[in-house]
Amino acid sequence: MRNTTTTDLVTSEPGAARVALESTIIAHGFPFPVNEALAGELEQAVRATGAVPQTIAIIDGVPTVGLTPAQLRHLAQHGAAYRKVAASDLAVVCVRGASAATTVSATCALAAAAGISVFATGGIGGVHRGDTGDISQDLSALAQHNVAVISAGAKSILDLPRTLEMLETLGVLVVGYQCDEFPAFYSRSSGLRLEHKTGDVAELAEICRWRWRHSRGGVLVVQPVPAEAAVPSDEGEAAVNEALAAATHAGVAGKALTPFLLRHLATALGGRFVAANRALAVANATLGGHLAHALVKP
Repeated sequence: MRNTTTTDLVTSEPGAARVALESTIIAHGFPFPVNEALAGELEQAVRATGAVPQTIAIIDGVPTVGLTPAQLRHLAQHGAAYRKVAASDLAVVCVRGASAATTVSATCALAAAAGISVFATGGIGGVHRGDTGDISQDLSALAQHNVAVISAGAKSILDLPRTLEMLETLGVLVVGYQCDEFPAFYSRSSGLRLEHKTGDVAELAEICRWRWRHSRGGVLVVQPVPAEAAVPSDEGEAAVNEALAAATHAGVAGKALTPFLLRHLATALGGRFVAANRALAVANATLGGHLAHALVKP
């Protein structure tokens, strides 16, 4: 066991236009070397806007904001050795000196602690289908931290109407970027209308600034998967229902459910699943870079 204090958080380039990136997508989202290539694509997408990418993970008990190339490669090669942690797990993992990949909630918490106000990811967690009572910590983290989280909506394996309702209940501002529907992860349409939308990054930055000056809590910016990589909504929903049936038959529940369902979808949809995930994550990283620049402008 090691002693850990708030000064142990390692970060770089404070004051710059920075974009937080999660590490779970690298450690647990894709196999090596696809995950290493994606990590490079995400960081390069941010750099192409002139912003600074900051991939976040726990390295030997130290919250590290901005992994080195060597750390990214180790994460990609040895992802199974990294625990998948939510915000509530951080204290235990850090005190015990473990290494871990951060989910949306943990990345939000550490980004906020490091003074980063923009975080680009793939899809957030939310309310699971059925009456399991399983609700992701991602939603409460969004409500708690002054961070703009850019995603392609929530993962399509979830109950999207209830997830959107829970975001409203928690007071999370949801803004569609160039869309007026809540995206369905690898599908562009969910049929769920959004109350707020914008197509202007400068206006989006002003919305974030106003919210953080006058209240508290995150802004969920949703951007649909690029059209050329999208999976049709009806096909995606059919694959989700098949995955859910397979999980019920296998008795899979709890923390094991999401990885099981995503693996099933990857098999059912083949290369299109990987292509959609990569495309939406890179698009969100690009938007994150533009927003980070807009937010640091005087």
